[in-house]
Amino acid sequence: METDEYARVLPFQLQFDKPVTSEIKIAEWNPEKDLLAMVTEDSKILLHRFNWQRLWTLSPGRCITSLCWRPDGKAIAVGLDDGTVSLHDVENGKLLRSLKSHASAIICLNWEEDSHLITGDCDHISKYEDRTSRFFPPAPKVPRMPGLVSGDNGFMDDGEDSFQELSNSSHQRFNILCSADKDGIICFSIFGIFPIGKINIHNLSVPTSLIGAEETHQLLNASIYKVALSKDLCRLIVMCSGDLVEVGGGLREIGMAGDAANGLHCLALNTSIFCSRKNELHQVAQQASNIEDLTEVVRASLSVMSKQWSDAMHTFREKFNPLSTLILHHGIDSTPQEEFLSLLGGARTSPPVHQFLVNSLCEVGVKRISKVLCGAGKELQRIVLDHLQPAAEVIAFRIGELRGLSKWRARYNSIGLDESLINNATEKAGMLLVQVERFMRVLSSVVQQFSNFFNWLLKCIKLLMSEPSDQLPPYSSELLVIFLKFLYDQDPVKQLLEISEAEFDVEVDLETMQRVRELSQFGGFSDTEYLRRTLAKEFRQMELSFKEAFLMPFTAISRKIVCEDLLPLLPFPSSPRASSSIRIPASVSYYEDASRTLPHPTCQRQFIDYVSFQLPEESFSDTANFICIVRGFMHDLDCLKNGYSSLEAVMLCVPSDYHCVDLSLYKDSQLVLLLNKVAASSEGAGNACMMILQASDLQYVSVSRTTCMNVWRLQNLKDSVVHLNIEDEKARTVPHSVTAPLAVSASRGVACVFAARKRALVYILDEDEDEVSDAE
Repeated sequence: METDEYARVLPFQLQFDKPVTSEIKIAEWNPEKDLLAMVTEDSKILLHRFNWQRLWTLSPGRCITSLCWRPDGKAIAVGLDDGTVSLHDVENGKLLRSLKSHASAIICLNWEEDSHLITGDCDHISKYEDRTSRFFPPAPKVPRMPGLVSGDNGFMDDGEDSFQELSNSSHQRFNILCSADKDGIICFSIFGIFPIGKINIHNLSVPTSLIGAEETHQLLNASIYKVALSKDLCRLIVMCSGDLVEVGGGLREIGMAGDAANGLHCLALNTSIFCSRKNELHQVAQQASNIEDLTEVVRASLSVMSKQWSDAMHTFREKFNPLSTLILHHGIDSTPQEEFLSLLGGARTSPPVHQFLVNSLCEVGVKRISKVLCGAGKELQRIVLDHLQPAAEVIAFRIGELRGLSKWRARYNSIGLDESLINNATEKAGMLLVQVERFMRVLSSVVQQFSNFFNWLLKCIKLLMSEPSDQLPPYSSELLVIFLKFLYDQDPVKQLLEISEAEFDVEVDLETMQRVRELSQFGGFSDTEYLRRTLAKEFRQMELSFKEAFLMPFTAISRKIVCEDLLPLLPFPSSPRASSSIRIPASVSYYEDASRTLPHPTCQRQFIDYVSFQLPEESFSDTANFICIVRGFMHDLDCLKNGYSSLEAVMLCVPSDYHCVDLSLYKDSQLVLLLNKVAASSEGAGNACMMILQASDLQYVSVSRTTCMNVWRLQNLKDSVVHLNIEDEKARTVPHSVTAPLAVSASRGVACVFAARKRALVYILDEDEDEVSDAE
């Protein structure tokens, strides 16, 4: 048999057979490059070139549950068991962004981009353009300081170019990242970084008026298997399991033709808002996501500045606190400030001050503390000028752009861009700039007075030691008095930088407040209390105003995503434990529909959806080892309104000596099956088989949906089953017993099969491709 097998021309070229160190549980090919990302059983991400050269390895430290590439292949989204989606750079695996949109493990990810670039043609009144680069230099990066941990903020900690590439999405095609968790929550984010919607499939009402029924239905105890956005972003297919119940006066479980209501279903969600308002959403997402990036720059700047200043002041307090102890030990009822003022006034030097200056502090100590504290002041000024202030300026410009857009109510009100909330956020951004300028003045004054104090101390030490002091810098007695009375035991810089648990208000005299009120009325601002707030508190209020403003588009879009249809596919066993443990190999994809003629050359291409899945043996009594393909579910939504159905399906019977391990829809509406031979010898060759079918050429049967939806229709296909024959199909034996996943690249024409013996076999599926180039 082996000789006869190899006497035939094998359809797929085996490129190589490589060992893997650990079992692979997830694998995805890059859509644009010959790169394969794999997730091992111990939750490590491995990125390999086509020649199996490893580029990098990443260990997030948490269990990885899903994986998905950005459509341009430059970033990869990783779903974790704690509900986090992290985005990583393809070049080095560095973390670009981390979003915590879910509360439970993310089961599946789908990243789809609009098939057309946003243009200024007749379909769009306005063309998107990011004007920030015209008026500002490149956006500032997050400042760094050795030893400072910025915390789990979800951003890169080194501000490399890849971070800017992720943020600068103006040149990208409009794209949406969908993430679904095990609790039935589906989240949507534009460019993978700006959350724009969230739904719970348990709360969706499934209208059935299109097919002659007036009831609505809901899914309970639902679990999501797959999500797939259409190419035009207008609809989302959700494969899920759950209990279908009827809504009306109460929840009533529906029996499906004598079977239990629990089973596998297909939901069709209307996401047309992503298509009809993609230009507006692109602009809002671009501005808002960049504002969030710059907000992180401000937050990190405040954190770095606070720590640096705190460290410098700690050094100052550590050196000068012993003076209070010396005064107490000498039995003097006084304070360091009073003793220094007495010394400044020309009085005799007290023993504790003399001992402190000559023996404890010394000239070297004064110079060291002066260098530390004044150096910290200069570093804070540098961070403000290089990071904080530029970020605040760009934030104000971008929120100003959004303010202008919010006034165009006809286009932007429908996506939730609220004019009053944006106006409030704009004012808060302006007030932050005012607070930054105020902070610089306070910092400059404090550093100047500290420097003046240290110059005077050096003069005093020289005089006490009877050494010449002509070469020392001069000092101001007036500034020195102010310092000793108001700054010696105070820290106005720290008060402006830190957000304390107790609310702190800056003291402002009544005359100044009255002047501020007059200027605010003259300038059109409503905020007259900003002088009482610290810089950190102003930043917090600005951040809260942004969150409130950006929550409105999120809420508005979420409300517009509704369920249009539900297709019951197959029932599950009545036992909840048995149904929850069922693993169903499944795949959803969209292909160009050549059967539909385009009414106008400028119209977008039409696509048809294909849903393929393996039927569990427990579903129907006599459908063991079957695979089902359903197509036209999305078309069916439009056709039902005209009184007929375009939904078609076909049932494939796998040979009895094989069982399906995994399947994947391939390009040009093809289906790749990975089959294991039943009871194959562990030592013999030919333990598995990989097969490709032309799904569009199969003998489909129309599935009627003109009556009540509460019936498992697919069981009617048992009389028109297509029996597969390994000898007749485009198939090749695999010399190992194989395991899921099956990794197929539709764009590159390759497939990776993982053997049970921890091996990876890469096949070239397209016969006309003699070579597959390595990724650059």
